[in-house]
Amino acid sequence: MTTAPIRSVLIVGGGTAGWMAAAAIKQAVGPHAQVRLVESADIGIVGVGEATVPTIRDFNALIRLDEAEFMRETKATLKLGIQFNGWGTKDSSYFHPFGVYGPGPTLSEFPQTWMTLRARDQAEPLEAYSICAEAARQGRVGRQERDPRSPYGGLVSAYHFDAVLYGRYLRKVCAGRDVERIEGKIVEVVQRPEDGFVDHVRLEDGRTLAADLFIDCTGFRGLLIEGALKAGYEDWSHWLPMNRALAVPCAKAGPATPYTTSTAEAAGWRWRIALQHRTGNGYVYCADLIEEEEARRVLLDSLDGEALAEPRLLSFTTGKRKKLWDRNVVSLGLSSGFIEPLESTSIHLIQVGLYRLLQHWPDASFSPINIDSYNRRLDREIAQVRDFVILHYHATQRDDSELWRRVATMPIPDTLAERVEAFRDRGILYPVAADEYFQPTSWLAVMAGQGLTPRAPNPLYGYQDMARTTAQFDGLKAAFAEAAARLPAHEDFLKSQRMWA
Repeated sequence: MTTAPIRSVLIVGGGTAGWMAAAAIKQAVGPHAQVRLVESADIGIVGVGEATVPTIRDFNALIRLDEAEFMRETKATLKLGIQFNGWGTKDSSYFHPFGVYGPGPTLSEFPQTWMTLRARDQAEPLEAYSICAEAARQGRVGRQERDPRSPYGGLVSAYHFDAVLYGRYLRKVCAGRDVERIEGKIVEVVQRPEDGFVDHVRLEDGRTLAADLFIDCTGFRGLLIEGALKAGYEDWSHWLPMNRALAVPCAKAGPATPYTTSTAEAAGWRWRIALQHRTGNGYVYCADLIEEEEARRVLLDSLDGEALAEPRLLSFTTGKRKKLWDRNVVSLGLSSGFIEPLESTSIHLIQVGLYRLLQHWPDASFSPINIDSYNRRLDREIAQVRDFVILHYHATQRDDSELWRRVATMPIPDTLAERVEAFRDRGILYPVAADEYFQPTSWLAVMAGQGLTPRAPNPLYGYQDMARTTAQFDGLKAAFAEAAARLPAHEDFLKSQRMWA
């Protein structure tokens, strides 16, 4: 039996999520379906998600962006990882790099070997064995090499960019690819009486816009997925109690650092993201524990340049829609849920939603089996990101404020507890599923960086020739330091590659 194909898609809402959806869907459907996007200039864009993870490169390649042009248009810089300050103890600091530790398969299984040496005080902190961490420390960047034997084989990077400029750039790209933009404010969502599917939306000026498939990118409002379809919301604030964010740009101070900085505070944490033309800053906090005016003071006092605007307040509840896809509406971005941007996953989760949508692309029958499968996959992938973010709080050793005492002792999801117990017992790290984004390198970075120590590493790794293994690690440390020193400085590299605006 054949059914009619999808002939029209309406994306409701612009911003990063909306224009990413427009670009990806149009790239996939080509001339076979109409793709339109409706947005209103009267409705603001959140636009603070300025840090990404390496999967953004895959997305930009999928929609055929020119890297140099994209970086110039969005004032982008490169990102090699995240520097975490004050997360383990108040005075601690560690780096969560992209890529992997060690040279890959040529040095046995790095984590267990490192833990074995570390227990004997014969290994340096993890950062010494990461080309990304060492290059970030030196303020240098370069291109990743394909040869896994090269020290630059693990030089993996993502981007920092101005999210508002990214949305505008994608809008311009889509305009040249037959995506119709419609200016207008939606005042009514009209559903079919027989099954509750969205039939059309009505604009303030009386126009109606119908489609087969609707993509809800209306931000926290969830105009279609929640306002009309009542999909429901799963609240995770008992695990992630942050519920406010203040964001402010400041004047650039010194060369742009090729990494994000996350600094723990008494009631939350601050971010710092260096772009070509300015620095992005924010304070994510729990409003139950600090007044807005005090949070504003903490943020402004931390700036290393003159504030370029008044801090902007965002309110949110961490969690996700109970149904990310309901009937003929798929939610993306903030309309689908929110996990605080501690590991820069907001744009990544938009990508994941789009990739899975293309894999589960419907026909006009909107098979419930297909929709349920999509929802189960996304639920699992989002929960894995949630658990990784919760880990940062749960693994703290701080007890100097109510927040840190609370999160250090709170019950955690069983899926996370299993991982933490396995690591604390024998240093075991493992991905739960093949499609999980955060791999063992990331889990090791946070667990070890925040002071989780295994009772004992796997004893098999103690059977090695430890003198030889120690010498290999010393050589690896020296090789990465020397390789990083040969790279160009961050801004020099961007200018040489025509990536600087």
